[in-house]
Amino acid sequence: MDVVILAGAFVVILIGAELFTNGIEWVGHKLNLAEGAVGSVLAAVGTALPETTIPLIAILVGGTEAANEVGVGAILGAPFMLSTLAMLVTGIAVLVVARRRTTQDVMLVNTRVLAADMRYFAVAYVIALAAAFLPADLGWPRWIVALVLLGIYAYYVRMHFKEEAAASSSDDLAPLRLQRLDRKAPADLETPRLRIVYFQVVLALACIILGAYAFVGAVERLAHALGFGEALLALIIAPIATELPEKFNSVIWVRQGKDTLAMGNITGAMVFQSTIPTVVALAFASEHWAITQDTLLVFGSALIAFASSAAIFLPMAWSGRLRGRGLLVGGAFYVLYLGAVVRSLATGGT
Repeated sequence: MDVVILAGAFVVILIGAELFTNGIEWVGHKLNLAEGAVGSVLAAVGTALPETTIPLIAILVGGTEAANEVGVGAILGAPFMLSTLAMLVTGIAVLVVARRRTTQDVMLVNTRVLAADMRYFAVAYVIALAAAFLPADLGWPRWIVALVLLGIYAYYVRMHFKEEAAASSSDDLAPLRLQRLDRKAPADLETPRLRIVYFQVVLALACIILGAYAFVGAVERLAHALGFGEALLALIIAPIATELPEKFNSVIWVRQGKDTLAMGNITGAMVFQSTIPTVVALAFASEHWAITQDTLLVFGSALIAFASSAAIFLPMAWSGRLRGRGLLVGGAFYVLYLGAVVRSLATGGT
């Protein structure tokens, strides 16, 4: 039964991702937003919801020590998965379609947008991790860090929304998938009303979130049936499931040749995950946002996230271009950390 649920949830997520990428592009077009704002803010925040709600519910609703630990682990796991596995999947997608592209595996990205995203991510995540070195019982400095992180993300969003959109038309946009549901739609189906665009985006997000929760539940039950432990489940298995929306959205955009949207969907989510969920941990589970002997492995995922990001984006900064094969290095860092987790579990570590 769980296999059927898994397959059904997978299909629901795919449908949601297709509706979302189509709808969010129309939102950007109708509001005359720059590509960076669409990919790095709107798409990134929208598809970050499934994995974000899990730690937020664990911390804000669970309230127990175990729930807080799970929440902190999930918050740290999101940037790790985005900087490793999501990059790997996107890189594979680029290589698959490379033969059909005139640029081969060189991605048609706005390197300035991606470089800015990674600078904000690096600064915010360093500040957040620095707070973990504070004494566990010292709460007020963590509140200050939380306010700083909120300010960084607000400035980041403002930066993207202030960018001027390139002159564009609806010619390069696929027709809105749900346009025909609008009975009062204009005769020209190429100009959907904003309300039906919003409806499609909300419906897509609902599909993504419901599909992700069903997928995670089925994965958890299968993992327990196969004998996987709670630690491996929390650190590796569940985050893979909740990161599916970003991966699918990026693959769809790569297939359409919209590489800035594909990569901004990931890098923007990294900025979001390093700030907003972290603020909740700092404010409501501050004693668990601390680096100790017991949390070294969990916080070690942050080092992997930094290393993978540097290996991918520093060459981009030096050469001025991003290649699909360069994203594959994220898979190597993922395997490296997975090996450390398995070794720790085998030796009885945490």
